[in-house]
Amino acid sequence: MDDYNIRKPMNLRRRGIYLLPNLFTTGALFAGFYAIVQAMNGRYVDAAVAIFIAMVLDGLDGRVARLTHTQSEFGAEYDSLSDMVSFGVAPSLVVYEWALKGLGKWGWFAAFIYCAATALRLARFNTNMDVVDKHYFQGLPSPAAAALVAGFVWVMLDYGFKGTELSWPVAFLTVFAGLSMVSNLPFYSFKDLNMRKSVPFVTIFLVALFFILISSYPPGVLFGLFLTYALSGYVMWVWKLRKKPVV
Repeated sequence: MDDYNIRKPMNLRRRGIYLLPNLFTTGALFAGFYAIVQAMNGRYVDAAVAIFIAMVLDGLDGRVARLTHTQSEFGAEYDSLSDMVSFGVAPSLVVYEWALKGLGKWGWFAAFIYCAATALRLARFNTNMDVVDKHYFQGLPSPAAAALVAGFVWVMLDYGFKGTELSWPVAFLTVFAGLSMVSNLPFYSFKDLNMRKSVPFVTIFLVALFFILISSYPPGVLFGLFLTYALSGYVMWVWKLRKKPVV
């Protein structure tokens, strides 16, 4: 769940274990584990798709918990551990096995930067969730970083590239995703979108168009979306610097 869901403050969380939301978290954890296994077996497309599935399941567990009023301290901690596997360990191992292994120490160093950045990102989110601006994330959310890395692997494989042909670009992208997670750049959170309010007809049309666009070429469209989102934080940062008055 990491950043796409708002957790309740510590003093308001319920104690205990609730089955329904934790089933989604377990599903996300399994998808991350499955991605690691498939990467070890050389099935990198399956591994990349599994990371996207983990992202979808991760986005559902918090919403299900809030809708059913089953938020709990256990669920929040379990979710963070699941995120570390699905969006930290899994993507770093997938790209290492696919493209970075041939770079020697530079390859595992790039993969470790991403993995460590995910852990730091999750720890910072857990400790700052009650003090940061709810409209923006502080740093790139870990599911988006994982989708960026997995999406690139999926697209390149779809075009017939081998990992050994793209070792340095993959290393750069992996380090870029990792550093973006631990940066202080603002990334729009979409938390102020109220799904319960009525919307114009054109909004429904655009949503339908969005799904049609994804179905037309899933790897390219998904990678393009998350690359745009990853760059949006830098664009917003530059925009804010230009708007600052000159002293």
